[in-house]
Amino acid sequence: MPHLVLLGDSIFDNESYVPGGPPVIEQVRRGLPRGWRATLLAVDGAVSASVASQLRRLPDDATHLFVSVGGNDALRHSGILDQVRRPAGEVFAALTEMQGGFRHDYREMLRAVATAGMPAAVCTVYDAIPGLVAEAVTLLSLFNDVILREAARERLPVIDLRLVCDEARDYSTVSPIEPSQHGGHKIAQSISRVAGTHDFKRRECVVCGKS
Repeated sequence: MPHLVLLGDSIFDNESYVPGGPPVIEQVRRGLPRGWRATLLAVDGAVSASVASQLRRLPDDATHLFVSVGGNDALRHSGILDQVRRPAGEVFAALTEMQGGFRHDYREMLRAVATAGMPAAVCTVYDAIPGLVAEAVTLLSLFNDVILREAARERLPVIDLRLVCDEARDYSTVSPIEPSQHGGHKIAQSISRVAGTHDFKRRECVVCGKS
């Protein structure tokens, strides 16, 4: 029977941000057909380079991998938003270097995922976070461009969380950059839908949004 494994960061490992409510992993389990299983290996605070160590803990009977990572990689570079007074050329050079570094890390992450030899899907980084300034949304687009391009290169399906978590109530009141119970439910639905309906054997990149 299918056994889904969730890798990455607090988009999946959000238990601390939904006090009294079910985290994403429980919502995934509730939405799966009878007999299917789901395991959480994602860790709050993880970056792209962290996924390789998570893969070393894969259950022997794992069949599908879902990866949501990149938000913390972006947070590491949030200080660049304070450099608007620098000459434009310097800012663009810094952005180019930032994106190149993430591309390297994300590509290495996907290579590690590929070595597991099983169907996989990835997620973009959502950007409808309440209070997020427009400049930060633009910054995130550079990371999402990498995710989409690299997923297309590897012919992996993509869950575009920018389309899934598009309401203020999708974000936690404990920390607005984390998914709430409502947002987690939408994420779980997307995972279940991709796992149950996508033909992974066709090896094609399909971008999925809300149900």
